[in-house]
Amino acid sequence: MEDWIQPKKVFRELRQITRERDQLIAERTLLKNQLHAEQVEAYPSEQTISRIKIRIKMVNGQLKEILAEITAAIKNDTEIARSVNLLTSIPGVGILTAAVIMAETNGFELIRSKKQLTSYACLDVKEKESGTSVKGKPRISKRGNRHLRKAMYMPALSAIRHSERYKAVFVRIVSRNGIKMKGPVAVQRKLLEMTYTIYKTQKPYLVDHLQTQTINELVLNS
Repeated sequence: MEDWIQPKKVFRELRQITRERDQLIAERTLLKNQLHAEQVEAYPSEQTISRIKIRIKMVNGQLKEILAEITAAIKNDTEIARSVNLLTSIPGVGILTAAVIMAETNGFELIRSKKQLTSYACLDVKEKESGTSVKGKPRISKRGNRHLRKAMYMPALSAIRHSERYKAVFVRIVSRNGIKMKGPVAVQRKLLEMTYTIYKTQKPYLVDHLQTQTINELVLNS
């Protein structure tokens, strides 16, 4: 069993503000839905619409403040800044995603393998079995760190759209299993594994590096 090590102050701060950012985004989405609902009413209330717009503007301002705080926290720590710069070399992974990964793993402290990391994020697809022979649709385990899992969702979609490497992975997984959900999950898992490899090797992502081997490995392990 690993001895517990208190996380660095910067990781605690990053975890707090990145989680606060998630809450604000959820609040803004709710407000935008309320605004749309009011605007399509037969007799919309201009006062209500005005108040909702003010609240949205306030949330947007807070999100800008948080982004500035995240950027400053990263820049003020040379080691973290270097790691974030390396992680953002991966397709789809931006500074916010890298910040969440570093924050939720305490800078990969006590993470000893890719398997342990993906297990921590619960980026696995499990088949629900009934009896001994009937299997239900695969599903993602809801245990583990939901913040880390959530942070990898949009990067995976971006990678599928803009990276031929991960687009090929998505197509092969879906073609093989016939289940569209497994494609993004597989790419999420592979991107997260890549962040661990990049962090450990301290070498940036290379587009053509072991491309065929990586795709085949993903297909076989899905």
